[in-house]
Amino acid sequence: MISTWSRAAGRTYRAVRGATAPTTYGLIGLCALVFALGPASGLAPGYGTGEALLAAQRTYFRHWGVVPAELFAGQARAALTPATALFVHGSWVHLLGNMLFLFVFGGMTEERMGRVEFTLFYAGCGYLALLGYAAVNAASEQSLVGASGSISAVLGAFLYLFPRARVTSLLPFLFFLPLRFPAWVVLPFWAALQWLAARQASDGPGVAYLAHLLGFGLGFGYAWVRYGRTTRVKAAPAPVTEGEKQP
Repeated sequence: MISTWSRAAGRTYRAVRGATAPTTYGLIGLCALVFALGPASGLAPGYGTGEALLAAQRTYFRHWGVVPAELFAGQARAALTPATALFVHGSWVHLLGNMLFLFVFGGMTEERMGRVEFTLFYAGCGYLALLGYAAVNAASEQSLVGASGSISAVLGAFLYLFPRARVTSLLPFLFFLPLRFPAWVVLPFWAALQWLAARQASDGPGVAYLAHLLGFGLGFGYAWVRYGRTTRVKAAPAPVTEGEKQP
């Protein structure tokens, strides 16, 4: 059994190492692993069931997630939580939604930036997005988890670097028909929805739309400053993006 798992791990490692975007796939795998081992997945029997499981989830999120009131209370451990929270997700829907966006937009962005720069960009923008959200809601006792800030930064950078790359989208008001639009249409529309939702959001439990907006702005601004107009990627002929693979 151990040898079987060892061979499987070896094959996975070689596949990720030989991929064109190993950091993106590695982040997806790491987030999935952390979620599977945590209490929110329901896969780890050690956390119990019922009320015991709910209590374990609350404790887990509060320990690894960002609690704004604790972050600005001067606790040294709390200063690390904007980093640890990037790898923690609250539900299967939360995890799968974030990882789908990372899969679609992360690969090309990583190839353009390079592995090391993309890793630092992902972690740095995600940290700052969560920190900014916490600063606006400094008195909140609610824990915040998820990679949305980092992934939103990836979307912002993708918009600047590949504005004409076509992305397959599912629009509810068009009966969820898969339609292909350029990134300059899809991503600003997504950002506008986040802005509208953020205006109506409270500091209670829910989606941290403000962190999405902060991450998106940080990612776009970074790509703008770092790469400038002279190194902007042209899309003629238009590349086949990973967005074409979206289910």
